[in-house]
Amino acid sequence: MVRFMPCVALVAGALIAIPLAVNAQSFRCVGKDGKKYYGQTIPNQCIGQPVEQLDKQGMVVRRIENQTPEDKALKKAEEKKKSEEAAVKKEEDRRNRALLATYSSEKDIEEARARALSDNQLAIKDINRRIEEIKKRQAQLAGEMEFYKKNPPPVKLQNDVKSAQVDFDSQQNLLEVKKKEVESINARYDEDKKRFAALTKK
Repeated sequence: MVRFMPCVALVAGALIAIPLAVNAQSFRCVGKDGKKYYGQTIPNQCIGQPVEQLDKQGMVVRRIENQTPEDKALKKAEEKKKSEEAAVKKEEDRRNRALLATYSSEKDIEEARARALSDNQLAIKDINRRIEEIKKRQAQLAGEMEFYKKNPPPVKLQNDVKSAQVDFDSQQNLLEVKKKEVESINARYDEDKKRFAALTKK
């Protein structure tokens, strides 16, 4: 039994050493100077830099984003920019697919432009008709107000005059909007035509 004691002691020592070996680790990073640094603890040169934790075989077991607040803010801004660019690209792709699904030729685009402009002109014509009707109504109300030149006019008549003026102003504003739409309609179909040409040439 005495002869076997050294062996037992050696085996016990080896068993105790195994967890220590398994738990052995080191850290690695690329410093701001571009050089690699290693250490049993995080080297000073790694402060503010991403750090890799290695096991005893040198395999990466964890990545530590050891960043300064400025680095984190910059990274967040970059991620936000990439996300916004991806969203813009996604929307552009969607619009391009919709364009190609809507038109089969540049002639189709010009026909759609003509329809949009025609609808706009019909709307303008209808607004002008309503404006003329309001003007006639205002002239009639003005005649009635003249009758009460020396006396206060009835409240209803006063309200009718105000209402007619509100209607007139509203139609005038709408008329201006419709006139400006001509420019936006042409700009929209010019852009569609330009994109369609670029997509179909590809």
